[in-house]
Amino acid sequence: MSFALPGNIEERPVAVIGAGTLGRRIALMFADRGGLVRIHDKSEEAGAAARRYVEEQLPDLVARIDGGRAGRVVVTDDLAEALSDAWLVIEAVPERLDLKKEIFGELDRTAAPDAILASNSSSYASSEFIDRVGHPERVLNIHFYMPPRQNAVDIMSDGATDPGVMELLKEELPKYGVFPFEAHKESTGFIFNRIWAAIKREALSVVAEGVSTPQDVDGMWKINMGVEAGPFRMMDQVGLDVVLDIENHYADENPHLPSGPRELLRTYVDAGHLGVKTGRGFYTYDRPDAAA
Repeated sequence: MSFALPGNIEERPVAVIGAGTLGRRIALMFADRGGLVRIHDKSEEAGAAARRYVEEQLPDLVARIDGGRAGRVVVTDDLAEALSDAWLVIEAVPERLDLKKEIFGELDRTAAPDAILASNSSSYASSEFIDRVGHPERVLNIHFYMPPRQNAVDIMSDGATDPGVMELLKEELPKYGVFPFEAHKESTGFIFNRIWAAIKREALSVVAEGVSTPQDVDGMWKINMGVEAGPFRMMDQVGLDVVLDIENHYADENPHLPSGPRELLRTYVDAGHLGVKTGRGFYTYDRPDAAA
């Protein structure tokens, strides 16, 4: 089916569904060109933290961008309000397939007829949660990493996505400092994350087997790769509960994957040590939600 692409994009808001670690970072990126971004979350605490994060980070981000202008971010627990006239809606909720199916059905019913509906899912292809969607031609994955530092994104069709949607996003996203790369074939983990998953899993195995420690693995990684953070620090930033959800999904697809990495993650998650957002994971942080 063909899809009427959204018009007047510059005058319309972007909606982000979910105020978690990545939701608030996605909102930050779409607020750097002077427009309106609405964040929807039922948790008042999460919404307030998201607003605070964007307000703290936006001035520095805008100052570093050629032509950047600080936009406006509104947080609401009313989904219809968040979606009103949005040209782009990005789902950034926990990695639960049942939840995503429910949300995309509601987005399809409630969003503007020409709104593009995207999932930030890091492990589920959008084809897996469009059962209740009447217009799959406007649905796709846009997977973000850790903006505003890691600004490449994967875009991937749900199998019925209008090609015009993909081309429009390739044109529009770079205006917000977001750089899309298309996965031309459905792939669990998309492009970069599929490669990163293997690295992350092996790093977890090395620690689970008692060969090394998170700090030493990260130390070697930083020296040899010339980067500021190693795999364990990066997992803390994403959230160890999210990392575990992703690993469980990979294991569902491939039962031959080693269980050690998931067991190690489970000990941290069960203890409530989820990384930066709780103040403790593989490392300890001064305060939850610190911008690492």
